[in-house]
Amino acid sequence: MPGRRQTLQRGVIILPSAFTLGNLFFGIYAMISVTRGDFLWAGWCIIIAGILDMLDGSVARLTRTGSAFGAELDSLVDAISFGVAPGFIMFALFFADTQWSWVLSFVYVTAVVVRLARFNIEQGGEAKRYFHGLPSPSAGMALASYYPFSQTSFFATYLGDLPWQQIMGVGVVLLAVLMVSHVPYGKVGKIGLRSARSLVNTVLAVAAILLAVSVPEFYFFTVLVLYIVWGLLKSVLMGFLDRIPGGDPLLDEEEGEVGARTEVREMDYGDLVPNGAAHLKIDSQSTPDRGLEEQA
Repeated sequence: MPGRRQTLQRGVIILPSAFTLGNLFFGIYAMISVTRGDFLWAGWCIIIAGILDMLDGSVARLTRTGSAFGAELDSLVDAISFGVAPGFIMFALFFADTQWSWVLSFVYVTAVVVRLARFNIEQGGEAKRYFHGLPSPSAGMALASYYPFSQTSFFATYLGDLPWQQIMGVGVVLLAVLMVSHVPYGKVGKIGLRSARSLVNTVLAVAAILLAVSVPEFYFFTVLVLYIVWGLLKSVLMGFLDRIPGGDPLLDEEEGEVGARTEVREMDYGDLVPNGAAHLKIDSQSTPDRGLEEQA
């Protein structure tokens, strides 16, 4: 029994990182698909990477196995899957024909890594309601899902004549600015059946899954663009930019109250370390939240 318990604990701890490495696999394969001229599959690879990025955080919170190692691994993988890979897709589609257009991809990737570094620093406080700037998975999936959307008959009929090279060039820069900005972007609402709000969120989540499965080529690009535009317009219309407080704008608590509300969780890793190490206490406020960093 002790051996079985030890194996189970190890499996639970490794599971979130397995999702993260799956994210990395699809990010790398997206770039390989681009070199083979398969832009459709490259786009879907980034979408799958985004889904795995959401799942690894959910699994970490569910099993209470979040760790500094997992957070660092997640950030490094996100830089590739939602930074380098979408930037490479945009370069191959729009920026390869001129000498200096590749700089736009560089600007985008730079914004992704700066955003991820800032997010890691801000993990001393947990985001309650908003992301600080546009999440990098949302930006990466928006760029990657453009090509599948562009292959639809709707796009060919109504949007195909637009100057997409210029539009996407401006779009890449705009996404870069939003990622490093102070614009607050809403988190996905909690699902469940305990309250009216969580019930509504559950219904919306089920509807979103059905649409994503039924018409993925329309769903992902449209929803991601609406999310990006709505966050920006909401900030401007409601004056969020003027009311962002000093320090960490992601906290609901007033400054100085964070420590008083810190939740301490005990996790027993004694069977997993040499010499029967003592219990490790993990402070949930100091343990990075690996999940929704970044998934729409």
